[in-house]
Amino acid sequence: MLPAPVADEPSHHRLSLRVRGRVQGVGYRAATRKRARQLALVGWVRNEQDGSVTIIAEGSREQLTALRTFCDEGPPFARVDQVEAIWDDATGEFPGFDLQFDGR
Repeated sequence: MLPAPVADEPSHHRLSLRVRGRVQGVGYRAATRKRARQLALVGWVRNEQDGSVTIIAEGSREQLTALRTFCDEGPPFARVDQVEAIWDDATGEFPGFDLQFDGR
């Protein structure tokens, strides 16, 4: 269970994730986009040249925590070895949640 929000805490946050393991070529980006859209998050997901996947998502802390939980496991054929997470304030720059293709 999540702690109650602090009165002056922003209602929207940014979560940046770097996921390592067998996460490319197994549907990880598509599954992440689907889950993020189900959670009404905005941002993007992309493959990186080093074989990892980067995710930038914005929304409520509860929604982002649910996405993080999903990313810890990934889709059925993925193997997640490590997830690095950085929390920050949302910027509001994203209109939706999309795939990016320029990281590879």
